[in-house]
Amino acid sequence: MASSTFSAIKNFSSSSNLLIPRSVSSSSAQQVFPFKFFNGAWPTHSLTLRSSTHCSFPKPVRSLSFSCKAQSSRTDSPRPTEVQELHVYEINDRDRQSPAYLRLSQKSVNSLGDLVPFTNKIYTGNMEKRVGITAGICVLIQNIPGKGDRYEAIYSFYFGDYGHISVQGSYLTYEETYLAITGGSGIFEGAYGQVKLQQIIFPFKLFYTFYLKGIKELPAELLGNPISPAPHVEPSPAARACEPHAIISNFTD
Repeated sequence: MASSTFSAIKNFSSSSNLLIPRSVSSSSAQQVFPFKFFNGAWPTHSLTLRSSTHCSFPKPVRSLSFSCKAQSSRTDSPRPTEVQELHVYEINDRDRQSPAYLRLSQKSVNSLGDLVPFTNKIYTGNMEKRVGITAGICVLIQNIPGKGDRYEAIYSFYFGDYGHISVQGSYLTYEETYLAITGGSGIFEGAYGQVKLQQIIFPFKLFYTFYLKGIKELPAELLGNPISPAPHVEPSPAARACEPHAIISNFTD
C-alpha cells in the first residue's frame, strides 16, 4: 500500500515539474503549489494532499423595478370659462386724502418713477349700492405734455364679505384702457379675464366693466342695469349715506 502511494506521489511530482518553468525557483514554485517539494528521498509514510479552493462569485444583483404613475386627474368640475360682466363706479369724494402724489423723481413736472397711492369708494353699476373701496398704487411711466400720464397700476376692488378682485396693467389718464384681472378671493377666487377702465372725470369719477371668467355665477345684488357713464352721474342718496338697504354685507370702507 505504502509503495503504491509512494509511486503515485512520485509520478505526480514528475508531472508537476513539467508545469514549472526552469527559470522559476523552488520558492516560486511553492507559491504555485500548496505543498513543499523535497530534493531528497520521499517519505515512506502516507501523505494526504488537501487542496482548498475558494471560489467567489458575485452576489446576484437585486432587481429593482420602478414605475411612474401619472398624477390622477382632478375630479373637480371644469374651470368655468363663461364670461360674466360686472359694472362698477369708482368715486372720489375727496374725503379719503386720495390720491397722494409722491415725487420720487424730485422734479416739478410728473416724471418717471413718481408714485401715486390711492383709495376710493366703489358702487354698483346702477349706483344703488355701496359695495366697498379700491386700494392700490400707480407708478408713472410716461408724461405726455398737453395730454396726460401713463401709469403702471396695481390695485384691488374690495366687495365686503364677497371678497376682492385684483388687477394690473396700464392706467391712462386721457383715454380708456384694459387691465388684466390677476385673481381674487372669496367668490372671486380663481378669477381671470380683463377689465375695461373708462375715465369720466380724472381722478374723481371712473367706470369699470369687468369681463370675469373662472368663477361661479355672480350674486344678483352686485349686478343690475348699469347707468351709462357720464360726468353728471352720482350715487343714489341712500347709497352715499350707506343706509342698510343700500350696502352689501360688511362692505369695505
